Amino acid sequence: MSALPKVTYISPEEYLLGENDRSDGIRYEYVNGQTYAMAGASRNHNRVAGSFFARLFNHLDVGRCEVFQTDMKVGIRSLREDHFYYPDVQVTCEDETDKYYNSSPCLIVEVLSESTARTDRTEKLTAYTLLPSLQEYVLCSQDFPAIEMYRKRTEWQVERYVGGQNLMLESVGLEMAVNDLYGFLLSEKQT
Repeated sequence: MSALPKVTYISPEEYLLGENDRSDGIRYEYVNGQTYAMAGASRNHNRVAGSFFARLFNHLDVGRCEVFQTDMKVGIRSLREDHFYYPDVQVTCEDETDKYYNSSPCLIVEVLSESTARTDRTEKLTAYTLLPSLQEYVLCSQDFPAIEMYRKRTEWQVERYVGGQNLMLESVGLEMAVNDLYGFLLSEKQT
């Protein structure tokens, strides 16, 4: 019989202290005392996330809401749960006080990959919905024009959008065409 691997618990404070000033460039997400290294992102992943960020940045240029990319964490802290994730894109309209993470985003966007899709649809969806401020959680395919939207006002029931359709980000008052996020895929099909 083989022994189970020893699991080392890391406090949220230890995690934040070590993670915030890492010099090796590796990022780790934190779930209730355990850390998990982040995988690298593909070209298409970066294209979709960058396009989403750019549209939100231009839309929110003047106002109290701010959009952040992959290097800003979201912290979810409750009596029973401590999570720190690096979403691909997030928007907060609150006065955040921590230098390294937001605790009150209203919108979170994740770009799906084969290795993260299950976690994004289950663990992260469950954890993110613990945030009282969160209004919308968006999952984007990186390989074809398809978006899944989860909204607080519909009790986190999934809505699906595909190429040729528009979606409304109610949390920030922005309507966008799915095709606008996937121009790089659509232009590849035309050549």
